[in-house]
Amino acid sequence: MAGHASGQSAHWPEFGRRMREWRRRAGLTQAQLGLRVGYHHSLISKLESGVRVPPAGLVDCLDQILGADGELIALCREPAREPDPPQRTLLSLIPGAGAEQVPVAVRFWPATLPEDGIGCPLHGHVGCAVPDLDTARDVLSLVGPGKTPPRGLEPDLTHVLTALLVEYSRQSLESGSATVLPAVEWLLHALARLGDTGDDPHPAHQRLAANLAAIAGRLRMHRGQTTLSMAWFGHGLARADLVGDVGVRVRLLAEVSTLARLDGDADTALACGRAMAAADPDRPWTTVLANMSLARGHAAAGDDAEALRAVAAAETAFGLFDERDHLEAPWLGGDQGRLRLDAAAGAALRDLAVVTENRALARQAVLVTGQSVALVPERMRPAALLLSVRLADAHACAGEPDAAVAIAEQVRVEAEAAGRTTITAELAGLRARLGRRWGAVAAVREFADRVPGAGGHTIRP
Repeated sequence: MAGHASGQSAHWPEFGRRMREWRRRAGLTQAQLGLRVGYHHSLISKLESGVRVPPAGLVDCLDQILGADGELIALCREPAREPDPPQRTLLSLIPGAGAEQVPVAVRFWPATLPEDGIGCPLHGHVGCAVPDLDTARDVLSLVGPGKTPPRGLEPDLTHVLTALLVEYSRQSLESGSATVLPAVEWLLHALARLGDTGDDPHPAHQRLAANLAAIAGRLRMHRGQTTLSMAWFGHGLARADLVGDVGVRVRLLAEVSTLARLDGDADTALACGRAMAAADPDRPWTTVLANMSLARGHAAAGDDAEALRAVAAAETAFGLFDERDHLEAPWLGGDQGRLRLDAAAGAALRDLAVVTENRALARQAVLVTGQSVALVPERMRPAALLLSVRLADAHACAGEPDAAVAIAEQVRVEAEAAGRTTITAELAGLRARLGRRWGAVAAVREFADRVPGAGGHTIRP
């Protein structure tokens, strides 16, 4: 219905006032109405206060249940101010985002969507056929620079772009992920051009751009290119906000929180966690992500009580996952979710142990991080390397230098060659801690000689 996704507008307070009147006439409480329409009572309260825009389809349901005889529907059809377009940036200067189309080199091509929990942004999770790979290449050739896509290209174009999102999401978690960056950035610029040529940016394309920007930003972050990484994250957040996609916004904020921690900025990491928590407190999966970020931020700031509280809150929310959570965030359910939860908890405990020098916390970090290492799938080798170095560091914090060196040596060469800032930061922290406390120990001294220091490591392109 026109106006549902238009953001805050002057007529929404009037909609909320009339909705409240109709609810009271019907003799319903906010909680009772929420149960009837399938939403939490907090959303009903926000709608009646005029501070929240109704989700698509909800107004028709409210109008029917409350017997408003079309009045609420009519209010939503009043003209509303369209949101401002995303702010333009100098993203056209990013390397790898030139005019030449990047070849579509994929190892897996889905026949249908959804795949890996990624559904069609046009049709949701109902099941959509994806054009074959040859057709996909033909479709992409029509969206390059200087070309105006012919009418009738949808929905094939959106299905092709979503299939590429599935593939690039997978590759971003694997070794050699940097090779996919030019293709991701080319797609992002193609989507930007598509938005510039139309009168009304396609909401499905905005959602795809937001997800692809998260990947591009993460890959730039792995290279140590903080400025370009943040530019892509900002680009993605603008697109997510434009279409009201809370899930993508939360995932992007989680990436920004990681970037802030790499820069040693605990305050920004905490601000991201709080923004994630406020985005949608009714979704357990967003609550898990928010508290994972809050735990890391509080730990970096040395606030052990708040860090441990956030770890416990993430665990509680993880136990509340329902069908909607598994549908919206399958990568955060089951063993994958347990891996991410244990990895974040272990990191927070290790960070606290670093700040407080509490060896009991360090031993907890050893246990939890060890559990996460055991859950890493073979294809996610970079994650295994990062967590193995973190496990070694937890042993160092626990006063066990021999175990730390033994574990780190098993992955040292591969970890250095990975070319990821997250891994090199863990290596640098481990080296520094071992050197400060046990620099006189021969095994530690030899290990430190083999590992470049925090300022001497060159990030591989």
